[in-house]
Amino acid sequence: MDYPHKKAPTDLPVIEPILERWSPLAFDPKPVEEEKVRAMFEAARWAPSAYNEQPWRYVYALKGDPKRDALENLLVAGNAWAKNAGVLVLSFAKKTFAHNGNPNRHHMHDLGAASAYLVAQATALGLVPHQMSGYDADNANEMLGVPPDYEPGSMIAVGYYAGQDGLDDGSKKREDGPRVRKALDEIAFRGGWKA
Repeated sequence: MDYPHKKAPTDLPVIEPILERWSPLAFDPKPVEEEKVRAMFEAARWAPSAYNEQPWRYVYALKGDPKRDALENLLVAGNAWAKNAGVLVLSFAKKTFAHNGNPNRHHMHDLGAASAYLVAQATALGLVPHQMSGYDADNANEMLGVPPDYEPGSMIAVGYYAGQDGLDDGSKKREDGPRVRKALDEIAFRGGWKA
């Protein structure tokens, strides 16, 4: 199926991957090419971070990988649709600085930046990404063998769009719904906070 164009109705011009990025529920189980997977992580690698710490780490599996079940088993029932995605990714951020062991209060911010780069790159490659919080974060470290100093972030399903044929009516309605955001003056305040 062709890439689903559901462009964001922005008030001002933004770069194409931001216009095109959205979070569908219908994934084609076809494999994602290794070079595209590597390009997504290469984009994440170049995100900015406090002290250039690069606290992000990603555990991922492609469809058919022997350890894919570990990621799929972390999904909550309402996100079972993500099992169809060609790639499942779970993001983590190191809670302390490597150079001195002090708490890194920016670790999740930096992880978010890296994941945004990953998602933008996936979109530019004709893939559809969907970030989600619906997974068992409490057991993620243990199930994936991740050290306790790493905090789980979002799980990301990435793959090719399948169309809506296999979706239930509620999911179709959600996927057909408009893309909406708060107005710019509700999120950016020049010179001081505005209630």
